Amino acid sequence: MNDPLSDPTVRPGVLARLRSSFLTGFVVILPIGLTIWLVWTLAGWVDGVVLPLVPQTFRPEQYIGINLRGVGIIFFLVFTVIIGWIAKGLIGRSMLRYSESLVNRMPFVRSIYSGAKQLAETVFAQTDRSFERACLIQYPRKGVWAIGFVSTEAKGEVAMRAETGSMLLSIFVPTTPNPTSGFLLFVPQEDVIELDMTIEDAAKLVISAGLVYPGPKVKHDATALTTDAKPAS
Repeated sequence: MNDPLSDPTVRPGVLARLRSSFLTGFVVILPIGLTIWLVWTLAGWVDGVVLPLVPQTFRPEQYIGINLRGVGIIFFLVFTVIIGWIAKGLIGRSMLRYSESLVNRMPFVRSIYSGAKQLAETVFAQTDRSFERACLIQYPRKGVWAIGFVSTEAKGEVAMRAETGSMLLSIFVPTTPNPTSGFLLFVPQEDVIELDMTIEDAAKLVISAGLVYPGPKVKHDATALTTDAKPAS
């Protein structure tokens, strides 16, 4: 007698179908709802910070009678563009240098300003070299592999004092599930295995804790078809 549990022709019950539909709908709704909630919350936070600094005559609710969420973001973008345009000019650069010279004379404020400036320049500066390659390295010990991102070649005192005899690469190893934190490692180039997956695919793999793998990429390379195994004699 056939087992109904192993028979592929047996249709699942009503509760099983409802459960499957619920999980499918939940997977669809969750990212959409979370995205809307985050955008809505961020817009409200920006409005709460920016709008108190805007004169009442420039606020649109004075004329339409409705408090539109997100207006503060528009004011912030316009203000940032104006500041950037002024800073690019001769007068703006002179004022910026004078302001920085005043800040550098303040011991505590100087440390905060320099750190914030370096962080902003690192995050928002448009440079040709960034995280362009994903890689594998043995970390935290030999035989254990971790995904990393190649940033630059080690230079200056780090490269001179390491004395490895080979070029060092700066590798950022992110943590799971928050890839914005991690470790900066200087690894010899021969110990770094570059991956074919994109930065986005590698980031998804890290964030998902190994649950989301990128699709395989087929290489048209004869060496990809060879193995180290030898036929038995």
